[in-house]
Amino acid sequence: MEKGLVAYNVYRAISCGLSPLIRLHLRWRRFRGLEHPHRWPERLGHPSQPQPRRPGPLIWFHAVSLGEGMIALPVIKQCIQRMPHLNVLFTITTLSAFEVLSKRLPSEIILQFSPVDTPASIRSFLHYWKPNAIVLMESELWPNLIMDASKNGITLALLNARISEKSFKVWSGPMLLPLISLMLSKFSLIVPLSTEQGIRFQLLQAPPYIINFSGDLKYVMEDTGVNERGRKNIDNLRLQLSDKQVWMASSIHRGEEEIILGVHNVLMQLQPNIMTIIVPRHPQQGREIAKKFEEEGQNVVLRSQHEKFKPGTNTYVVDTLGELRHLYTLTPIAVIGGSFLPGLSGHNISEAAAAGCAVLTGCHVGHFSHMVTGMQRSNPLSVLQVSGKQELEKALVELFTNTTLLEARRRAAKEAFCSLSSDIVANVCILLNFHIFSRLSVEETKMRNEVS
Repeated sequence: MEKGLVAYNVYRAISCGLSPLIRLHLRWRRFRGLEHPHRWPERLGHPSQPQPRRPGPLIWFHAVSLGEGMIALPVIKQCIQRMPHLNVLFTITTLSAFEVLSKRLPSEIILQFSPVDTPASIRSFLHYWKPNAIVLMESELWPNLIMDASKNGITLALLNARISEKSFKVWSGPMLLPLISLMLSKFSLIVPLSTEQGIRFQLLQAPPYIINFSGDLKYVMEDTGVNERGRKNIDNLRLQLSDKQVWMASSIHRGEEEIILGVHNVLMQLQPNIMTIIVPRHPQQGREIAKKFEEEGQNVVLRSQHEKFKPGTNTYVVDTLGELRHLYTLTPIAVIGGSFLPGLSGHNISEAAAAGCAVLTGCHVGHFSHMVTGMQRSNPLSVLQVSGKQELEKALVELFTNTTLLEARRRAAKEAFCSLSSDIVANVCILLNFHIFSRLSVEETKMRNEVS
């Protein structure tokens, strides 16, 4: 414990000293369009909205990006249903997450950008909002946040907890193990997304009694639906695709488009009416991908241009945000990117499975390996892993030419998803209620309301 405090004091001193540079870095990110042009001071702990006026404890949920934010939403909504007196503050870090979630959150949830982990920013944020409990998503382990919250008597929870293999090696070292051990000791609840992750937290000396399992929340991402305009848009796209042989490559990272282009060319030789839908991980890469395909003689349409398919159109690049779940309903085959090149770590395959797609992915899947393995255990046909371009070509040709196999894989993916996604949110809410919410005393709530 003493070594942990020494390590934390060193971190705190360094983060304090770097504060002016961090402020300049945020201004530079704002200049480049990576931070909100008006609300970026929230990243320094300066609020832009009033505190909740109604009585009841304030729970702060924090997710770094859109993916983590979407898996937090079902938990938040069910917690509010069970305990209508809860006030919820929801923070995210990325601008893309803000753009999507700000349009979809219930009005009673307060949305802010999260403070950077400097002493002044965290102190300002906690002093203003005075949360009774903090629920962090996945891997958001920040020393100043965790230690200051503990000093202020704020209960801490970590949901869908994970630590990458690289981070685990770093935290396990003799210099940082005392610090991570000290930080994890401040939590009242850690819910790992898999047994393997639970073991990693135990090896990092998290108290065993705070580790509880519920299943991976990525199986139950929030279904926000589409508005009337969006529904018509999807239906129009479905109509345009009705006479095409469709497949989708989603969450594609830079470099993977070369693999997709090679596969597309092979499929075009076998199926002249092929339609390849490409959804880049970062929408701004859409134009680059479109240009590369056009240089190779492909007829490309960008989704952001709202154009209808022309005769001969064979590639559709989706350079927009927040539509992936609905786009999966347009294709019988989904190839999940972020998995075909070394150094990548995969993406969520459950959305495609939920839509009834035949699911394919590469071998570089990182912490999503437990999801791939779990679905394959549930049904061996649910997910097909391929090692590279040639195997992907072979698998897609087989699926396009064997309707029986295609339907079997689609059915298997849907069944595996349904089996693995049941009751996860309810289990998480039960754990939160027992370990977190039940500890929020009437005195704490009264104190917060009096101070406010």
